[in-house]
Amino acid sequence: MRRLSFPDGTLDVVLSMDTVSYRMTLHPSPLSIVHLLAPAPYGGLESVVQTLAAAQRDAGDAVGVAVVLNDEGSHPFVEALQARGLEVAVIRVRGRQYLAERRQVRSLLERRRADVLHTHGYRPDVVDAPVARTLRLPTVTTVHGFTGGGGLKGRLYEWLQLRAFRGFDAVLAVSEKLRGELIRKGVPERCVHTVRNAFASDPATLERVEARRALGISSDDKVVGWIGRMGPEKAPEVMVRVLAATKTPGLRLSYVGSGPMEPECREFAGSLGLADRIRWHGTVANAGRLIRAFDAVVLTSWTEGTPIVLLEAMAAGVPVVSTAVGGIPETVDAESAWLAPAGDVRSLAAAVDEVFAQPSVAAERVTEAKRRIEQERSVGSWMEQHREIYRAVVGRAADRQR
Repeated sequence: MRRLSFPDGTLDVVLSMDTVSYRMTLHPSPLSIVHLLAPAPYGGLESVVQTLAAAQRDAGDAVGVAVVLNDEGSHPFVEALQARGLEVAVIRVRGRQYLAERRQVRSLLERRRADVLHTHGYRPDVVDAPVARTLRLPTVTTVHGFTGGGGLKGRLYEWLQLRAFRGFDAVLAVSEKLRGELIRKGVPERCVHTVRNAFASDPATLERVEARRALGISSDDKVVGWIGRMGPEKAPEVMVRVLAATKTPGLRLSYVGSGPMEPECREFAGSLGLADRIRWHGTVANAGRLIRAFDAVVLTSWTEGTPIVLLEAMAAGVPVVSTAVGGIPETVDAESAWLAPAGDVRSLAAAVDEVFAQPSVAAERVTEAKRRIEQERSVGSWMEQHREIYRAVVGRAADRQR
């Protein structure tokens, strides 16, 4: 056997003279990848980065995750990364110390001899990705969706981020719908790729009894769960209206998450006389492992990418009722979930009622949802999609420097 080296990998050539045949096996050289984000304590974006970085590390690449933090002390996301044995670099800044942040990012990229910088989220897209370009490193970003927030400030942030996308070597959209939206908003089509989120079942996911015990939910209650950040784009107030419109006797609602709209939702629920039918759990670490506590999970969002809570429910065998927005219809349909137009309280409430009234239908849709996530959203193929894109942009960067 002879091993031949090339710039993008090594090649084993095995010759068998008695049969006059040969076999070739390509061994791609490991890449040095840095993921960069300014994380929330918990969330879909954070879950995606953690899963992707671990898969790339396990595949043999040199992977580091850099996090920009504005405060001292520990951070749940950093602790979760370290628990999985991932290398973490913490970039601590105060407020808008962008120059200090950029200096730390530059030092990190040089120290790790990075081949590619992969950013996630507004701040690293706008502030930090240009640092990599001064080092002639290719840049990749994943767009997890837009919040759709109104106001001058929100529109300005979205405009700045869209402008930043034009400088990336590759822009990864988590749904085909989001890819089309990015192209319509001026991001060059040649660099926009659809890479749908993947999900692997978590062996730590609790069974129904244990999950209910952890959340303080009675074993015989009928309970639907709403999980996420309580911001305008997620429409948590619509969920209150849905609960009021349902006809299932004794139905209760659990909110898992917190955010700016929580006080408004609490007040609204009280005005409708629903206060005793709703539990407010606040932010819960690793909420996905508790998802089997619910008889159904409801998503009421006005806008989405591909929400991780949807994939968590599918993998855990929990019925899903959702608005048909963003990448959700690319993930589930009428055979695997209940879908309704955004803001359509009556349709959402009727779907919730059907989950309880027709358990055989719910069981069929749960089975189909589990089949889909297992066959169509495997972490291995998802990771390979990223690797192919990385190698393409690294190769183009090398060509430019010749």
